Amino acid sequence: MVTYANDRLVRVPAARFGRGLLLAVLSAVSFSLSGSIASSLFEIGWTPGSVVLLRVALAAVVLAPFGAHALRAHLRAAPRGTLRRELPTVVVYGVLAVAASQFCYFSAVQHMEVGPAILIEYTSPAAVVIWLWLRHGQRPAPLTVVGAVIAAAGLVLVLDLVGGGVGLSLVGVLWALGAMIGASVYFVLNAEGGIDLPPIALAWLGLVVGSVVLGLLGLAHLMPLHAARGTVELAHTQMPWWVAVLVLGIVTAALAYAAGIVAGRLLGARLASFVALMEVVSSVLFAWLLLDELPVGVQVVGGLLILAGVVAVKLGEPAAGEPDAADALAVVSRTALSEPAGRD
Repeated sequence: MVTYANDRLVRVPAARFGRGLLLAVLSAVSFSLSGSIASSLFEIGWTPGSVVLLRVALAAVVLAPFGAHALRAHLRAAPRGTLRRELPTVVVYGVLAVAASQFCYFSAVQHMEVGPAILIEYTSPAAVVIWLWLRHGQRPAPLTVVGAVIAAAGLVLVLDLVGGGVGLSLVGVLWALGAMIGASVYFVLNAEGGIDLPPIALAWLGLVVGSVVLGLLGLAHLMPLHAARGTVELAHTQMPWWVAVLVLGIVTAALAYAAGIVAGRLLGARLASFVALMEVVSSVLFAWLLLDELPVGVQVVGGLLILAGVVAVKLGEPAAGEPDAADALAVVSRTALSEPAGRD
């Protein structure tokens, strides 16, 4: 089996590829549940701040043993003062890429359906390309420009800016754009580097920072915190509120982060990021199955354009040291011709 691993085109054992692909799908599907579960809590009186705080804090507790172990191992081998130098990036990651992006997304879901909200957020790769071009002069490849244009056209259709027939909440759209900015910060931090922490340690520290920031905002009454006991309804089935909270923290955050990190190690960041696009599709599917929400026709077309545009952006921007599409195709072709049929 040939795939991208550690940003290089290399031969990966079939068993490892299969485990990585399974974990990447598990991560995407787990993340995609969050919007529908959060919506059910909003219906009984929860605020986005309460939902995000409990989700992030619970995930931080679950990942604490793994994150702390990875951090200790890293600090033993790293030069003295490494954590102090990397702390500003960790804080930015926790505040913007974790706390702000999730709070904005859940706030958007409170005012609009899950499908359009996640589609707006997933225009972030195209926004990153524009930022790197304007801020750092990193001229994108032609395919990347085409992908950004396609994604922008898809966003116009999702928002129905031409027809005005969908009737999206302006407040919801603004919150979704805020979530897109938070997600863009995450991608920019990855692209520009500047931090050498193990992925699971960074994820855990980001969740800890996010929990602290959200908790302080709540204590200062700058972010409304309200929770209510009762039953939530998902797929016409009643369940206690605490079940929804546990699913949010353990399944849609802790499990999703952990599975995504391991998948990235097994598949490489590039292939894992493509599989992560399943989150958009499964978010819409879960919203339909659990909440009876289904985008209208023009939004479906716009969503497909956004996905196509993001794929083009990713194809047009290979990672450092990564061969271009022609080189990759040549390697795969030679491998297919040289290996016996049925062998990976």
